[in-house]
Amino acid sequence: QVQLVESGGGSVQAGGSLRLSCAASEYTYNWEVMAWFRQAPGKEREGVAAIARDTTYYHDSVKGRFTISRDNAKNTVYLQMNGVKPEDTAIYYCAATLGGGWWHLEATYNYWGQGTQVTVSS
Repeated sequence: QVQLVESGGGSVQAGGSLRLSCAASEYTYNWEVMAWFRQAPGKEREGVAAIARDTTYYHDSVKGRFTISRDNAKNTVYLQMNGVKPEDTAIYYCAATLGGGWWHLEATYNYWGQGTQVTVSS
């Protein structure tokens, strides 16, 4: 069964940068959408960014700061986080689907990673 594994999380100072990676255990070019979600303490999980074949989507709070990309040959999705803020602190999860749906809804995605912690200090 396919597994998604996140990496690249850690602690970073406000204004700094971080790049998250999510690798799938099985090779495929057929992911319709891959996405990043995050959940901060006391808050609901929210969609951060998603990427389909030729389209990207971003939550308003990260537009201009975060960039999502994918490498289909490596079965990997990335989240480049620049100009991070303390409010970006959360557990970040990657997700993927072979189908489609609203990008920002958890129910769209069939496969999920275990999450990686990102902590931004002032």
